[in-house]
Amino acid sequence: MHSVNDLWISATDNLRRFEDAGVADRVFPIYAEAHALPYANNFFDAAVSIDSYHYYGTDETYFPCVYAKLVKPGGQFGIVCPGYTKEFEKGHPEGILRFIAHQQEKEEGWGEDMLTFHSAAWWKRHWDKTGLVDITACYDIPNVRQIWEPWANGEQSMSDDEFLKADTENDVALIAMAAIKKGVLS
Repeated sequence: MHSVNDLWISATDNLRRFEDAGVADRVFPIYAEAHALPYANNFFDAAVSIDSYHYYGTDETYFPCVYAKLVKPGGQFGIVCPGYTKEFEKGHPEGILRFIAHQQEKEEGWGEDMLTFHSAAWWKRHWDKTGLVDITACYDIPNVRQIWEPWANGEQSMSDDEFLKADTENDVALIAMAAIKKGVLS
């Protein structure tokens, strides 16, 4: 059995999607906030987060105190999240800063969310320093614009197209990271 946690889509809507896909007998939809997941420690063989981990996972305590506890020793973790090809030691590039300011002026969109974007190296250090996992992969997914642009040009893009245009220095990335939890289940 699998569980899908989603804070943006109701459990009922997700159940309909699972029924349409023919997997409703194997996937449980859960509507839950990431800091209050309703699972026992060491419950899952794997935990995967697609396009959401950056919203809550930059918190220093989230991985060791919440996410890592979900998975059994020897189990796997995976995330894919938006980020940057490098960290900006002196602030975001001008195009990105203008985009953030524009989003804040409109009081919509997601400009401030980009403050949670980090590089693959940052994410690797962030999990590595906990000592709880062995990182098995951590990289920028190739051809990020080819992946992101179809979404950016869709109706639900929430300014993604403007964001990609603001990235004049090609700093935007999609980060993929996988790890195995250390330890033995007692």
